[in-house]
Amino acid sequence: MTENPYIKHFPELMKGKTVLYCHGFASSGQSGTVTRLREVMPHARVVAPDLPIHPAEAIRLLRETCEREQPALIIGTSMGGMYAEQLRGYDRLCVNPALEMGETMRAHGMTGTQQFQNPRLDGVQEFYVDKALVKEYKEQSEQRFVGLTDEDRQRVYGLFGDADTTVDTYDLFREHYPQALHFHGEHRMNDQSFMHSVVPVIRWIDDRQEKRERPIIYIGVESLTSRPLHKERELMPASSVQKAVRMLIENYQVYFIAPPPSGGGRGEAGAWESWLYEYINVPAWRHTIYTWRRDLLYGDYLVSGQKEGDTMATLIAFGSDTFKTWEDIIAYFSRLGGQ
Repeated sequence: MTENPYIKHFPELMKGKTVLYCHGFASSGQSGTVTRLREVMPHARVVAPDLPIHPAEAIRLLRETCEREQPALIIGTSMGGMYAEQLRGYDRLCVNPALEMGETMRAHGMTGTQQFQNPRLDGVQEFYVDKALVKEYKEQSEQRFVGLTDEDRQRVYGLFGDADTTVDTYDLFREHYPQALHFHGEHRMNDQSFMHSVVPVIRWIDDRQEKRERPIIYIGVESLTSRPLHKERELMPASSVQKAVRMLIENYQVYFIAPPPSGGGRGEAGAWESWLYEYINVPAWRHTIYTWRRDLLYGDYLVSGQKEGDTMATLIAFGSDTFKTWEDIIAYFSRLGGQ
């Protein structure tokens, strides 16, 4: 069997914990996302039941599963994101959640005879959606945010694909949960969007649960490109910078350092925020610091492409003889092995 080149295994991620996955509409517990979860987290136990077609039965099954399994994390995609949001009292990650499922079914003509996209344990291959079933989904979706507590608001993440043409509930979700972010991807995740977007958030949740503190790396934004930010030109990342970021976040707490707003407007800071969203994306969310005073940053390493004075972190001078490229930085931190 050929190994998937996009999927990487993390033996320590959610190790010894149970993860409950809630699949999307017309899918099953044998979906590609479940396969990815089990490959990425080989020492976690991923529970993924086939959900009944009737939403009241599905949410009842999920609540019974939660009582029995006590999952450390619940992940739901699309329709499963709607269900995951309603499972109070657990850490949850809702990916492209269909929080208005009844309206989504109407808008996309999800009625009549439907085929299951993945095999189910009961062997059923198709089902029928009529107006009565659409109404059931509408009524279930209206249970969103019911009984929401301040604790729940901090335990739920929402990930929203910026190219999703099927569901867009970001604004609705953001009204109730502060941890809502966009990722580069469509409604249906592929290997790349899963690895670059979902896995970093799972790592944040796992770190918080374990009270795990990682060494801190600050990265000056000027080191990410080969020339200063210029409004008239689109800046591409320096060679291997995206590869380096993906590698560094596996073992370190990574923050990006940009100039603060000046003159009462966003200015250069806003340009860097847009650039980081475009080329770094999820790892930069809530991990960007705007300051001129890098000497006050307390951490382990500072990657900088500008001349620095005294710092409280070990200076990695990007562009110097020792660290001419990001490949040199990758090699350096690979030798450190997370130290």
